[in-house]
Amino acid sequence: MDKIKLKKIPERPSPGYPPMQASLQPPPPVRIDPSWPVPSADECISWWDDYSMLENIKAHSTQVAKVAVQAAFMAEESGIDVDVPTIQASALMHDIAKSYCIHHGGNHSQLGAAWTMHLTGNPAVSMGVLHHVFWPFEPEADKYFLPLVVSYADKRVMHDTLTTLDERFGDLKVRYGKTEKIIQRIHQTYEQALVLEERLGKLIGVDLNACSFDSGRLV
Repeated sequence: MDKIKLKKIPERPSPGYPPMQASLQPPPPVRIDPSWPVPSADECISWWDDYSMLENIKAHSTQVAKVAVQAAFMAEESGIDVDVPTIQASALMHDIAKSYCIHHGGNHSQLGAAWTMHLTGNPAVSMGVLHHVFWPFEPEADKYFLPLVVSYADKRVMHDTLTTLDERFGDLKVRYGKTEKIIQRIHQTYEQALVLEERLGKLIGVDLNACSFDSGRLV
């Protein structure tokens, strides 16, 4: 896939975080331990049925994984040290608890991260699941590529279709923006998604907003 020249734009400041999140200490940079088991795509997909994942969420997760994997391949081509199978597994597992939480309530990213850690024994895979909704620290793409690319990929897929951030968050406001507080949260997440798009793109050397991800494939 040919790279798209990245436009030179002023760096976007990180969105402000709520006081509790701002007081958190950031984790160490993500490192991949070769001893950590990495599940294949087939293994992750088999767990979807074990946890009664709805068909529309399966379709969404498949597309998110393709976007994340394609971004990871582009990062590899740019000389960035990434582990594509780990990123793929994290993206495939990011909504493992979504169906359960729809029916029973709860935080699907937190519960999904716990389930993923139990199933895989891999904290890097679990980290992407835990933080795919929102990253509560400074989004430094070189240090935290794995969770940030999973989060970004999730924001580029509306249902099971690649879309822009504007379209994705416009849809979220229509479907979920029932109160001013919810609308503010959606806007804050949108602002962070723009930052992720810019910083991941600068790291990779690709204008991700203009990227079609049409060569996305699973490992």
